[in-house]
Amino acid sequence: MAKRSFAVIGLGRFGSAMATTLAGLGHEVVGIDGDEDKVRSVADVVSLAVQLDATDEKALRGAGLKDVDVAIVSIGENIEASLLVVTLLQELGIRQIVAKSVTALHGRILEKLGVTRVVFPEREMAVRVAHSLVMPNVIDYIELSTEFSIVEVPAPPDFVGKTLRDIGLRARFGLTTIAIKHVSDTGSVISTNIAPGPDDVIQQGDVLSLLGSNERLGQIDTMMQQAARSL
Repeated sequence: MAKRSFAVIGLGRFGSAMATTLAGLGHEVVGIDGDEDKVRSVADVVSLAVQLDATDEKALRGAGLKDVDVAIVSIGENIEASLLVVTLLQELGIRQIVAKSVTALHGRILEKLGVTRVVFPEREMAVRVAHSLVMPNVIDYIELSTEFSIVEVPAPPDFVGKTLRDIGLRARFGLTTIAIKHVSDTGSVISTNIAPGPDDVIQQGDVLSLLGSNERLGQIDTMMQQAARSL
């Protein structure tokens, strides 16, 4: 994975989590906030932590952000400040800008400004929680569209010891297995098999990443619930 540089502007819960995660993945991160305590909280993790008012054009230009690959604007609560910072970053020539949004209107304005991606953290988390309630066996969920998703589910007991060919997920459920995580007894991931072949065998404790329609994914979750009740 190529090393990239990021600027995270706004170090609230979302911004600080973004900054520390990116830094933990080995990338260069500049964290910016006007609050000294928030800057101090990430100073030991990121490459550079700077206290400044990001709406101050002169201060922002002086932070040396023009060469970063991606800027993340996490100033969702102050919509006016968020829009101003996005505009200033565009004037600096930063091509990839990800911006946090708190309302649909805020998001539409950000899109019209031409940001690369608008993120709705609360809405996206709500979607994940809702799906986990509807499909209790789902460990993680990524919505691709209103009809298709990727989910992570623990391998059902009757899959263990069988190959993907034997299980026939595509034929039975119309689902594609895009990855298999081999997980230890303690829950840590030992290895991940990306794009597994038909002869790969499911092991005890494996986690399957499945791609398919929400209807079909719901069917396999129902099957797993029925199997659990029969134990």
